[in-house]
Amino acid sequence: MAVLGLGRSGLATARALRAGGADVVAWDDGAPAREKAEGEGIELRDLSKAKAWEGVALLVTSPGIPHLYPKPHPAIAAARAAGVPVDNDIGLFFRSFATREWDSFDQRPKVVAVTGSNGKSTTSALIHHILAESGRPTQLAGNIGRGVLDIEPARDGEVVVLELSSYQTDLARALTPDVAVFTNLSPDHLDRHGGLGGYFAAKRRLFAEGGPDRAVIGIDEDEGRYLANQLSEGKGDDRVIEVSSGQKLEGAAWSVFARKGFLAEWRRGRQVASVDLRDVKGLPGAHNHQNACAAWAVARSLGLGPRAIEAAMRSYPGLPHRSQRIAERDGVAFVNDSKATNVDSAAKALQAFQKIRWICGGLEKEGGLGPLVPFLGTVVKGYVIGREAAGFARQLPGIETEICTTMARAVERAVEEAKPGETVLLAPAAASFDQYDNFEKRGEDFAAEVRRHLG
Repeated sequence: MAVLGLGRSGLATARALRAGGADVVAWDDGAPAREKAEGEGIELRDLSKAKAWEGVALLVTSPGIPHLYPKPHPAIAAARAAGVPVDNDIGLFFRSFATREWDSFDQRPKVVAVTGSNGKSTTSALIHHILAESGRPTQLAGNIGRGVLDIEPARDGEVVVLELSSYQTDLARALTPDVAVFTNLSPDHLDRHGGLGGYFAAKRRLFAEGGPDRAVIGIDEDEGRYLANQLSEGKGDDRVIEVSSGQKLEGAAWSVFARKGFLAEWRRGRQVASVDLRDVKGLPGAHNHQNACAAWAVARSLGLGPRAIEAAMRSYPGLPHRSQRIAERDGVAFVNDSKATNVDSAAKALQAFQKIRWICGGLEKEGGLGPLVPFLGTVVKGYVIGREAAGFARQLPGIETEICTTMARAVERAVEEAKPGETVLLAPAAASFDQYDNFEKRGEDFAAEVRRHLG
């Protein structure tokens, strides 16, 4: 077996394959990763060479490595030329998850898989939290937490919750979750998927390849409505649970929606549960209410009761860098949403708070900032960071902006000017790579600067 890419998931894959008795060869374009793997006794082989494929039965590639667009990695192209099948760790997981031990279990383990453009991390973590708080054995893995081949063997009645990116669903040869969730869709990773259609097609594979027993579908975009319609056999089909933030859904056999801060569950034309989400601090704003609806739908489909789910939601602490309230002083809240790396997620963050001192900017993504303009009404002032801060600020008409360039300067100025009742919000609407290794580092820098100024 060959493994391409030796980051977190790649190393976990190599270890798992070796534990299963496979002979493993591996490669990574980065020397430090190769040295780490070699230190574990993993044989290195330059997989871009044609002769490297003699005796190899399968290539397992890491999700970040292009396999089709903009062009295949040379090692993947070489594998295909040699007739070697290509898969990823997600495909291996679904092919190997069930074991003979399951025959003695009282309750078969299940897999919940969550995909979408925005909210999938929060939705996955919230489902995991609800299950854990309810006493159900559960593990969280995939694009969040641990690699899927690094988790423990499933226990009796356990639910494994997977966050899956389009990179992961696009290539996996097996995708067979018991419950699959589609949160929403907005343009992202378009170069990797050859456009919006290819991006949606990668997400759709989670539902089309294995046919989940239950599908939870966010229908606030055309793609979600299309997917729900494709999966449903008609209005009485409760295998599809429709989810929305802002729409009242009464026509579907089973729906969960949030309006004006209230979550409602409807089944077969009548309301069966309702929750006030407005004071749930770990889930601020309409976008998080959509996440709550999706998590609620999953938990209900797994047999949990409304009271247990509501109690767990109220104790949910939130995820780092995703609408994370990191401090409050003199009536000013400081919120870290560094994960808002695109226009759509930043727009949702801007709708979650009033009177915002907005720290934004970074490596701008394709398509510009035009779609953000309708949501700037909550912004008191923008503090723009990044190497191209001036160009970023010019695309934000109608609001006062200050070119700060660095996080340190932006936080300093926002702290100086913020008044009681306002929120200092980091929601960059841009990638971090012009100044940081990743969005986590950017969020950590914001939090550190806030702590420095607040003492």
